[in-house]
Amino acid sequence: MSLFVVIIIACVVVAAAAGVAVGIVYRKKVAEATIGSAQQEATRIVNDAVSKAESKKKEAILEAKDEIHRQRNELERELRERRSEVQRQERRIAQKEESLDRKTENIERKDEQLNNKIKAADKKAEEIELVKRSQIEMLEKISGFNKEQAKDYLLKTLESDLVHEKAVKIMEYEQKTKDEADEKAREIIATAIQRCAADHSADATVSVVALPNDEMKGRIIGREG
Repeated sequence: MSLFVVIIIACVVVAAAAGVAVGIVYRKKVAEATIGSAQQEATRIVNDAVSKAESKKKEAILEAKDEIHRQRNELERELRERRSEVQRQERRIAQKEESLDRKTENIERKDEQLNNKIKAADKKAEEIELVKRSQIEMLEKISGFNKEQAKDYLLKTLESDLVHEKAVKIMEYEQKTKDEADEKAREIIATAIQRCAADHSADATVSVVALPNDEMKGRIIGREG
């Protein structure tokens, strides 16, 4: 074999070896670049995940704070309402206690007044009994009546006085009732006349209201009929 052929073969072998070496280096570079890109992507994904997690964490914390604040406000509102209701109930109870105290005082005062009236009535009865005995004794001495006759005479006199006093009170009551009735009648008639005049004034006319008798006229102008 000639030297030239050997040299060519050697060059081919060297070129092939060099090509293989270049291919290996290129593939290594490509692999390294791919790995680096994958690492960067993985890092980005991790960073995004961490960022989203932090964001969600902050949102969750804010929502929790808002919920706590809302619940605290609701609780404070309920406490204020309950406190106000308790205060209202306390005021009502205090008012009832004051009312009961006043009623108790009124009852005690009325009891005292009743006891005083009973004592006064007992004292008055004793005084009346003494006066009656004195008058009976006086009648016995002056008129010559015995005790029973003087007692009968005194009872008849007292009965006559009571009948007279009762008649006077009845007359006073009748007069008072009559005066009140007259006053009420004047008010009713005056109101009726005012209404009638108001109705007729709308038609620009003058109406004359006829009264039945002088007594009714007297009630209107304030004198007795």
